[in-house]
Amino acid sequence: MMPPLNGIQILSFEQYGAGPYGTQQLADLGAEVIKIEPAGSAGDFARAIGPCFTDKPEINKSASDDASDNSLFFQSFNRNKKSLTLDITCEGGREVFHRLVANADAVANNLRGDVPEKLGITYESLKTVNPAIVCAHCSAYGRTGPRKNWPGFDYLMQAEAGYFQLCGEPDSPPTRFGLSLVDYMSGQNLAMGLLSGVIGARSSGAGRDIDVNLFDTAMFNLSYLGNWILNTDFEHQRIPRSAHPTLVPCQLYKTADGWIYLMLNKAGFWPRFCELIGQSGLIDDSRFCDYPARLQHRDELTDILDKALSTNTTAAWLELFGGQIPAAPVLSPDEALDNPFFKQRGGVQKLTDSRNNAVQLLAPCIDAGQDRANDTAAPALGQHTSEVLQSIGYEQAEIESLRDKNWI
Repeated sequence: MMPPLNGIQILSFEQYGAGPYGTQQLADLGAEVIKIEPAGSAGDFARAIGPCFTDKPEINKSASDDASDNSLFFQSFNRNKKSLTLDITCEGGREVFHRLVANADAVANNLRGDVPEKLGITYESLKTVNPAIVCAHCSAYGRTGPRKNWPGFDYLMQAEAGYFQLCGEPDSPPTRFGLSLVDYMSGQNLAMGLLSGVIGARSSGAGRDIDVNLFDTAMFNLSYLGNWILNTDFEHQRIPRSAHPTLVPCQLYKTADGWIYLMLNKAGFWPRFCELIGQSGLIDDSRFCDYPARLQHRDELTDILDKALSTNTTAAWLELFGGQIPAAPVLSPDEALDNPFFKQRGGVQKLTDSRNNAVQLLAPCIDAGQDRANDTAAPALGQHTSEVLQSIGYEQAEIESLRDKNWI
């Protein structure tokens, strides 16, 4: 099958994580994502981010002087894209850019909130070039308001949006998530917003600006917890063992060789669970017969279930619970990547970078039925400059002239 986004072209001014994460998902689904990087520069600074590189098996090594696409950090966000170098701050570069815009569906960026207007990559700046162009922006704090010129990053959002206070044990310092989830969520919002704009433009002929930002995304994803606080006197408290605030049992429990996470978030799971662990007497025990009772007696139940589950290994319980009780092992990232189920799902993709170094990447998580044999690793800096310019009518001599002027 043809990829679902085949025929959509996106020009992207992007760097680091959030924007590239979102546009990579679009590229994985077949969109032509052209990553525009400043001419005469080292490009996206993620190209040199360590400590892991495709040409070096050791970690904590500095990037080579000519680092381009060998950073595994960079490879993680830029699969299936093209790279074009272009200086849009000069008149000649802007002319090239406008010719690209005339044929494109969208221009994306994840720059600081005040930068898109300065660079002329907003809808107001480009609508005369292409009235249907969609300009999708992913900033830290938005393109309006007192923080539009503030730089911002994922961990800062986690701190200010309350996430740090949600994580960790009750007596531990405020704790961030182990991954940059606000970046990832913002990138996905950018991708969804951009596609919404393109669908609208194709039906109406009119493009628009689409705005998302890290701060709004982090706040919005407080979701039901935020709405509880807005509408009631609910106060969140960190609960031992990563437990759910109201549903019990939903937390970590001890086993003979480690931990297991149980998530019995539907009433029907409780009686079957009690039977499987040899504790049928708990089913009708007034302390544990329903969610309110189990919440009131959570600590007592934790002791009982720790003792019962400690009679066998995590793997043995998972084998017994499979398909009946929602449960999961607690794995390290290394163990998770070695998980037989993950391997059965085809979770790793093997590609080669521009220097023929082997690259193993986490495979796309959206299955649209297309053949992935044509997937490509992240591009070298400027790898597709000539190809892209030729596609919009530039002759090779003109391209060389642009290069001589340092416009590309």
